[in-house]
Order: sequence, then structure tokens, then C-alpha cells
Amino acid sequence: MDRRSFLRAAVIGSSASVAFGFSVTPQALAFPAQTGPSPYGGLQAADANGIMLPQGFTSRVLARSTRAVSGYTWHNAPDGGACFADGTGWIYVSNSEVGSGNGGTSALRFNSSGTITSAYRILSGTTQNCSGGATPWGTWLSCEETDLGYVWETDPYGAKAAVRRPALGRFAHEAAAADPDRRVVYLTEDTPDGGFYRFVPTTWGNLSAGTLQVLRESGGALSWVTVPDPDGSPTRTRKQVSGMKQFNGGEGCYYRNGTCFFTTKGDNRVWAYNAVSNTIAIAYDDGLTPNPPLTGVDNITGTSSGDLFVAEDGGNLEICVITPNDVVAPFLRVTGQSGSELCGVAFNPAGNRLYFSSQRGTTGSSSGGITYEVTGSFR
Repeated sequence: MDRRSFLRAAVIGSSASVAFGFSVTPQALAFPAQTGPSPYGGLQAADANGIMLPQGFTSRVLARSTRAVSGYTWHNAPDGGACFADGTGWIYVSNSEVGSGNGGTSALRFNSSGTITSAYRILSGTTQNCSGGATPWGTWLSCEETDLGYVWETDPYGAKAAVRRPALGRFAHEAAAADPDRRVVYLTEDTPDGGFYRFVPTTWGNLSAGTLQVLRESGGALSWVTVPDPDGSPTRTRKQVSGMKQFNGGEGCYYRNGTCFFTTKGDNRVWAYNAVSNTIAIAYDDGLTPNPPLTGVDNITGTSSGDLFVAEDGGNLEICVITPNDVVAPFLRVTGQSGSELCGVAFNPAGNRLYFSSQRGTTGSSSGGITYEVTGSFR
């Protein structure tokens, strides 16, 4: 019996009364979430937008690639995103995962009632802007998923020019998550032998200078080791530190209350790095629960109640919820778009609207992207 089969048998054979560690308070995480009923109830028949939702939730289409929204042409291949407070309204930013210098980031501005009042570009001329992360000081870190990609710090409000942040390293950047408690930024790398990094700014709130570190494991103990050459040339950052802990295709990244959750698509896992105890655990693995609902893990976000929402790149195009009681279940499913992937999951500041995109929509091409909003009573 291989390791995954052994672990799966052990988990399935354990008592159903065991809690699997997804407390919103820092603690030692040990066991993965298990398939179970959604706290939001079962999925209803697809609505007019082709989205299956729980009872009481509704969807609307906000923007489509190559089409005008509030006088602005929405970008191709919408990917990672986040929301920012804007007076009585808010802003949703969305990356464009397009190559050859045609990527970047756009923004939608909403008033207090949720009406789109403007749309605009905040980053241009970059390549393969996949995911990223919001900072506590109100900027969006847009990550280039190329071999020597950069992180770009952008202004969601459109007032300041985007700034390249080479101190955060050059590699196949996927996502970022700021940890204000330790004053670091966690970074994922989308390669089969990628690392899990953290950037320690010289001055918190200023990403122009600092130290790039990567997680290393030795004898079961974890440590953060400085990457000698963050520029990644000629030796790639993931090849510079002996014993670096490898992760198979790093994807989304989300920090909450002492724990950084991140996903790896190569082995379909959600990881939980406990920054307080400097330990790491498998928070979800599709091989460690029967009838796994979540496959093709990608972008990840969360709510104040402790629920995690994980978008699928593949599978049956669902956004799944992982509860603080360690139950994983579908929250929504997009139908008729098998050639696409879901991404950009983010909540508005009030927590009653969820944003996401179908990167290639019904056409299966980057010009077919669709950005959605789901409204309802989230926990």
C-alpha cells in the first residue's frame, strides 16, 4: 500500500467525531478536511447564467472579455483578484493571464448599492499575470507566472503607477499573502518542484527592499533560509537552497489568524502553514477523503466565520467550501464551460458578495472570459 492509500485508509477509518484542525485560532494542524454536507445546503438547478447555487443565492454577470463595461474593454483571461474598500463602496481587481506583454490588471469600482460606476486599467505591459494578493496598506500585488516573473505592486484606485518589486524574487510567481503579525509576505511558485517563500521587508509597508527566504525541511523541522540571489539568474531561486521543501505546483495563497493556507495543483492539496508554531499540515487532499468534491485546486480565499473558498481549475468547475469543522463541500458549480477554469475568488468588504471569474467562459478561449458576482447570506 502506497503512502497516500495508507493515509487515506487511516483517515477514513477514524472516528467521525474527530475535529480536523481548521480552527480560526492558531493551533497544531494535523488532519485533512473530509467530504460532507455543505452548511449552505445542496446546489439548485442552474440559473440563467448557468450557475448552480444554494437556495437563496443569486448570480449576475459583471464583465466579459473584449466587451465594454462602464466604457472600458474588459481584459482577456481574467484570473486572480481581490476587493478593496472605497468609501461607501468597493473595488474588485482582476488579473489578466495573457502572454507576450499583453497581461496586466483591471479594476471594477462599485458604489454602496453594488452598481458598477467605473472600470479601468491599473497595470499594463506585463506577462501571464496569474494570481497575487492584497496588502494591509491597500495595494494589489500582481504576480507574473513566467520563469523569471516579477511581482508588481499596483494601486487599485488607479491614482498611482504600478511599481515592479524585484526584491520579492524572480520566479514563476503565482500568489501572495501578507502576514501583518510577522510582517512578511508569503509567495507561492507554480512549478512541480517549486518552493514556498516569504519576503521580509526592511520596512513594513515598503516592498522596495528586504530579504527573500524559502522554506526548508531537515529532519522533519522547518526553517526559513535566505535565498542568496533573488534575481534567479543564472541559478533559479528554487535551486539555490539545499533541502528546500518542494511543493508540486503552488497556486492560491491566503493568510488568516496565524495560518497561511495555500494550494498545490500537482497533488491537489490545500496546505496550512502555522506561522505561530512553524509547522505545516495537509489541510485537504483529494486522496484522503471518499468521493472528494474538490479537484484541481486553485485560488483560495476565506470569510470572517472561518470558511475557506477554493476555486477549481478543472474538475466540474466548482467553488468548494472548507468549514472550520473540517467539512469540504461544493458551494457553486458553473455548467457548460468545461474548457475553462474558475479563479479570482474574493469577497467584498461586507462579506455578502463573492466575486470570481471563469477564465475562458463558454468558448474555451482567453477572449471568452466572464467575471461574476454571487450575492447571498454568507456565514
